[in-house]
Amino acid sequence: MITKSSRIRKWVLTGMTLSLFVPLLAACNTDKGKDDPDNRRTLRIGTMYGSKSDETWFRQQFTDMFEFTHSNIDIEVVPAIDYSEMQFEDQSKQQEPVDQMAKLKEIMTGANPVDVMIINDLSMLGQLSNDNMLKQLDTLIKEDNMDINEFVPTVVEGIKEQGNGFLYALTPTFSPSALYYNKKIFTKAGVDFPTDGMSWDDVFNLATRLKSGTGKDSVFGFSFNQWGAGDNFWDLQNFIAPLQLRMFDDKGETMTVNTPQWQAVWERVVQLNKDRVTPKQEDMQYDEPMGDNYRYNPFQGRLFMNGKVAMTLGDYSMINDIQQLNDNSDKLKMEKLDWDVVTVPFHVGKEGIGGNIYLSQLAGINANAANPDDAWEFIKFMNGKDWAKLKARSTYEMSARKEFIKVRDGMSYNVEAFTKMKPAPVQNASLKDQNLLREKPNLNLINEMGSMIYSQVMQGNKTAKEGLALWEEKGNALLQKIKTNPKGQIEDAFNGINDNAGGGGISLEKRAIMEAAGVE
Repeated sequence: MITKSSRIRKWVLTGMTLSLFVPLLAACNTDKGKDDPDNRRTLRIGTMYGSKSDETWFRQQFTDMFEFTHSNIDIEVVPAIDYSEMQFEDQSKQQEPVDQMAKLKEIMTGANPVDVMIINDLSMLGQLSNDNMLKQLDTLIKEDNMDINEFVPTVVEGIKEQGNGFLYALTPTFSPSALYYNKKIFTKAGVDFPTDGMSWDDVFNLATRLKSGTGKDSVFGFSFNQWGAGDNFWDLQNFIAPLQLRMFDDKGETMTVNTPQWQAVWERVVQLNKDRVTPKQEDMQYDEPMGDNYRYNPFQGRLFMNGKVAMTLGDYSMINDIQQLNDNSDKLKMEKLDWDVVTVPFHVGKEGIGGNIYLSQLAGINANAANPDDAWEFIKFMNGKDWAKLKARSTYEMSARKEFIKVRDGMSYNVEAFTKMKPAPVQNASLKDQNLLREKPNLNLINEMGSMIYSQVMQGNKTAKEGLALWEEKGNALLQKIKTNPKGQIEDAFNGINDNAGGGGISLEKRAIMEAAGVE
């Protein structure tokens, strides 16, 4: 017999079941709608540079696989700067400096903003996050149970530093560097191999012990790049990047280079070059064989590859060159390299910071995105394990996921050396500095002036102290010209630089000999 109470209990249970089932149906319907091919959506992805002519390459690198697995999402690629259109501008307009940040912000705002922004410059990430142009990803990462600890710590920390401790972008790959060394040179000199966690002082002391020979038989202890010469300004800037030495004040009106710290750095590098611990440009010259037996050698003039440099800085892709050399050593009549790597050296007081780490596929969600859900879906996919497994095949970049970082087949080296050091702070990366450089693009002339003077110092025409004093004097004069003419062409920007070469172009060493001989 069915009682009234039993009927009530049945209705209650039925109601409870339906109340649980309805949300489930709704969720299923929502998911179905989300993946329904008829529910087509467009995801707009912004890039710094691009054009319709090379969009195929970009899609192959970034979006084809995502579109294949998300058949109801169409990808639209939107370059901030279309260089295919720029070539048709008149000559005067082509020579005008392009405000990259302004162009980037144009596609991130307005009536039809991009949803995802792929950033190739770590400093731009910092500025966009400071300007509240990007959506913070930390909450989304937590909600989707993405374990950020599975990523290389230095990559995550490098991104967080640009976002005041928060993540505003993720990258599936990165390009790290390490200190490569030639085992044979160390063994022959009876010097212990370098190790991870060495300071620059440690490395330079080792390098001094490893130099040997003269002329064509010279072997150098260290070079700032794998090509050999260490007398260029670019190498110097990479070397001092962790120290964050400034060229001018935050107003761009006064030079700040004539200081003991600047002088110490210049003097150290100059002395290494003078003592033949590091090679000069002329040391890279080689006798090119001619005649019927001529064979192209891609490693000619590359001192480390030819066993002429004991240690050199190189990025991850340098392994490709070493492998190619060793595989073809018989044909090239070259000796195989017995090598390994350790971490990039650090400056005392800046432990753990090695510089020369590039994060160039940073994907973030535009704060103004019309389609933020699909934007996050794309970034998740781009930084997921499946995509990382494919990207781990790259011989030019490393996967940002730790589990896919492995020694290449058939090789043996200290692969962890590439993952231990944090990237150096980006020069002029602060919001104030970026705004200043946009307002006064002619400030780049100060850098160019420094390069010219540094070259004179490396050639021995000036001391480091003289060079920095000249840079300060002429730089201050140039800064005043830039103040009144921040963007236009400046006549005689480097007036007096070459005229001030010490001794009329005669090196300091020759001047000393002449003075000792009583020659005026």
